[in-house]
Amino acid sequence: MGIPVGAAAVIDRLAGMVGARVTTARGVLDEHGRSEAYHANQPPDVVIFPEATQEVAQIVALCATAGMPIVAFGAGTSLEGNTAAVAGGLCFDFSRMNRILRLNDKDMDVVVQPGITRKQLNAQLRDTGLFFPIDPGADASIGGMAATRASGTMAVRYGTMKDNVMALEVVLADGRVIRTGRRARKSSAGYDLTRLFVGSEGTLGIITEVTLKLHPWPQAISSAVSSFGALHDAVETAIEIIQSGIPVARIELLDEVMMRGINGHFGLAYREAPTLFFEFHGTEAGVAEQAEFAEATAAEHGGLGFEWAQLPEERTRLWRARDNTLYAGLSLRPGARAMITDVCVPISRLAECLVETRREVDALGMIAPVVGHVGDGNFHMLILIDPANAEEIARAKALHARMVARAIAMEGTCTGEHGIGLGKIDFLKDELGEAVDVMRSIKAALDPLGLMNPGKIFRSSLEPRA
Repeated sequence: MGIPVGAAAVIDRLAGMVGARVTTARGVLDEHGRSEAYHANQPPDVVIFPEATQEVAQIVALCATAGMPIVAFGAGTSLEGNTAAVAGGLCFDFSRMNRILRLNDKDMDVVVQPGITRKQLNAQLRDTGLFFPIDPGADASIGGMAATRASGTMAVRYGTMKDNVMALEVVLADGRVIRTGRRARKSSAGYDLTRLFVGSEGTLGIITEVTLKLHPWPQAISSAVSSFGALHDAVETAIEIIQSGIPVARIELLDEVMMRGINGHFGLAYREAPTLFFEFHGTEAGVAEQAEFAEATAAEHGGLGFEWAQLPEERTRLWRARDNTLYAGLSLRPGARAMITDVCVPISRLAECLVETRREVDALGMIAPVVGHVGDGNFHMLILIDPANAEEIARAKALHARMVARAIAMEGTCTGEHGIGLGKIDFLKDELGEAVDVMRSIKAALDPLGLMNPGKIFRSSLEPRA
């Protein structure tokens, strides 16, 4: 809808408040309208780089009086158009709010600003013997990870953001600042507002502080790679390991198409077959026992041997390849964009869901590598499309819709970790039914003007910008 009436005056006031930290430069606006998603660039009208919670609160209150939409922006790594400014307005870029505010090493928790990334956080924790384990692959901001309820490769052992965020400081749509909890490890005090805002994608308020659980570095870490002759065998291996109660830290699946991509992109020489990436954490004896069981289980399912990575540099090389599967996948079709899926099903249905999906993709003749956090039933398919080919995009969307319907029919979800954003709105009602109306009621109560990240999770009542 462009800049709302009176917004020019608001921008002038913002310049008076924060000086050069507010900009309407076209290049900066465009940078904040795009992400890793295939969705079209939808930039805001103004970007501001706040440095303190009170500054955010004052600006939010100002936007409320002017009817200006507000979007929070972290590292720009979202995959469902979660930060697209569909109605224009103001974008908060939190890159300057990237500090550790309080480290409580004896309690194993830390209070951080939302703009700190997970790699920045762990680099600063290096000498404490503690780390933050949630690893979505990209170097996402902690605020963005909380907003999308992110998880990633180590969720099978350490849980998701939902399990590791203890409390939040949030600026509400009218400029009020609230704290959703304390540092106690458990509480029965009223509604669980922390988990209401975790996963709300900036549609209910702006996260300005996050209190996180930390975990001790394991005494021993070992990683391994094992390939299989068939996708089904790889998945069944992962399922059996999980069902046996082995506390493996990561079990990641890359299909033969993705393995071809990482070999070409990184100059590696892995077997181009369905492959499991493992990581084991614990004591020296515990890691050895876990690894021995996993290797034996893989062999029972036709595993083609284990390749071990025990030295830190070997593990770094292995997981660097896994963490950059988006770019490795895109290298299979230069110039393409990826429509990235992230369905999740009960682990007992994972093999069925994955094999049926792979069979359909092959029948369509599309390039769509698979990578999965198979330890918790979550997998991604990168459907490579020509962004200028409308017919191809329509075919990919239809494939995606059938994939989501298959997951929901198996009592799964349309999104395991990317959020709803723009891309999954049409599936939310199919998954949760009347509960979506309850979500709308909460949204209306906390953001009656609909200014907080409009057009995400639900359709926006604001007129889209031309």
